[in-house]
Amino acid sequence: MDLLWAMVPLSFVLLSIAIWVFFWAVRHGQFDDMDSPAHRILFDDDEHAPQKPDAAADTANEPPKSHD
Repeated sequence: MDLLWAMVPLSFVLLSIAIWVFFWAVRHGQFDDMDSPAHRILFDDDEHAPQKPDAAADTANEPPKSHD
């Protein structure tokens, strides 16, 4: 029974901290745009520069040389 005298006030303190964190997040715009970050990963807006062909890639496409 003595444990209740400690746990009930502790639960109220934790509840008040959770409520304060929630209202802090709302005031600072944490919940303003919930959809865009999830869809942003799907948009490919990276511009890739064309790569120069390697010398090894050039020789890989040549026909094999005959050794007569």
